[in-house]
Amino acid sequence: MIIDRPENADRYADMHPRFAAAFELLRELDFDGAPDGPAEIDGERLTINVLRRELKQPQEAKLESHERYVDIQYAHRGNEIFGWKRTADCREPIGEFDTEKDVIKYEDEPDAYWPLLEGMFVLFFPEDAHAPMVGEGEIEKLVVKVLL
Repeated sequence: MIIDRPENADRYADMHPRFAAAFELLRELDFDGAPDGPAEIDGERLTINVLRRELKQPQEAKLESHERYVDIQYAHRGNEIFGWKRTADCREPIGEFDTEKDVIKYEDEPDAYWPLLEGMFVLFFPEDAHAPMVGEGEIEKLVVKVLL
């Protein structure tokens, strides 16, 4: 997991061949003009999802992890908190892994909660189970999915 601001994203661009394009989306997307929901940018290799949602209480937010994608989540407007736990330490899956959606959820409790403040992003790798969108009020965020 990495938490930072878009102005520092170049530090991480060499970690993956599509990270530079993903970070460019964070900096250049016309968020106010972007419709809600998912969109393909580079086929399945790079997709986005624009979310405008009410935040949840901690008990409502389930940990989730992915196998094929890295999530880059950017808080455009509003602040949230997310739960975190190592995927390897999750012992209570909710159902089977959904290969089509590349997600599995867990009943496990997070080991820690971290703030994601407006104007910041977080990278969740497959080893990072995360329970996003916790807090009070609303969040407007961009989720970029980068195929490993």
